[in-house]
Amino acid sequence: MTDAEPLGIAVLGAADIAWRRTLPAVGRCQGLRLVAVASRTPEKARTFAERFDCDAVTGYERLLAREDVQAVYIPLPNALHEEWAEAALRAGKHVLVEKSLSADGAAALKLARTARERGLAFMENFAFLHHTQHRTVADLVAEGAIGTPQLFSASFGIPRGDDGLIRYSRGLAGGALRETGCYPVRAAQLFLGADVQVIGSRLRFDADLGVDMAGSALLADAAGVTAQCDFGLDHAYRNTYAVWGSEGRIELDRAFTPPPDARPVLRLLRADHREERVLPAADQFLGAVTAFASACADPAARESHTDDAVRQAALLESVVTRDAATRPPAPDRGHAAEEGR
Repeated sequence: MTDAEPLGIAVLGAADIAWRRTLPAVGRCQGLRLVAVASRTPEKARTFAERFDCDAVTGYERLLAREDVQAVYIPLPNALHEEWAEAALRAGKHVLVEKSLSADGAAALKLARTARERGLAFMENFAFLHHTQHRTVADLVAEGAIGTPQLFSASFGIPRGDDGLIRYSRGLAGGALRETGCYPVRAAQLFLGADVQVIGSRLRFDADLGVDMAGSALLADAAGVTAQCDFGLDHAYRNTYAVWGSEGRIELDRAFTPPPDARPVLRLLRADHREERVLPAADQFLGAVTAFASACADPAARESHTDDAVRQAALLESVVTRDAATRPPAPDRGHAAEEGR
């Protein structure tokens, strides 16, 4: 294989996100060539293979044994991310793993070490980071358009769906934090930097499902600039962030999941000025897989992605532990019932 040849990539799991967004982007990426899709269900693998003109493989182990596969994309349920990322790295494959990789900082660090020891790319697939709208926001902040940044706030909530969906499964590591909350937490790092820490959090759980359905987290950098992150799975749809400064505010809607043909609207607000800018459309999934292909080809491009994955997992873990440490004890329902008699 020469440097000019695209890298052979395969998919572990016939997930909806792969069907709708990631694999169409892979098909347009010059640095990648889809080789195969693996599923534990032969019919699912064949359906993907027919649409995307690749091989169908039954079983993930069989796919990892293929010599024509140099990289894998893992869109499996959250609970399987660590296991199969580890297996793929040990098989010598570059890894692009769907968010959320983990809410265990030590587990993410172990995967990062394996990737570095074996000279492999390891990247968590936060596609929104590769949309050009965020560079526009960052440039405006750097130019002083809103003065000194004081607060970053972000919200991502979606309406309640069928309880049988993976996002509501405790056994598959579902829940609001890893489904939607991971986005505001990751976005906060764009504006507060790598030294951001979780200083408070609260999660709200569904007692029957056993997963968090909503939550908020407060983060801060070393200078005391804060980020307010709100998220949920039982909400009117909201998908936005804002940067609030000493002289104004920048707001961005559809911050995390804009369709590739959508032109985002940015609002710049100051005391005597209100402006709306319609920004260019961009395919953030194409940007993500292109960045992954570059990391596979260039060792220097890998380090930031690996560091990002470890830091994100540690922050999600901190959201969970901060909530557990400050949560008031659950009421004694039996005692309360006795008192009500």
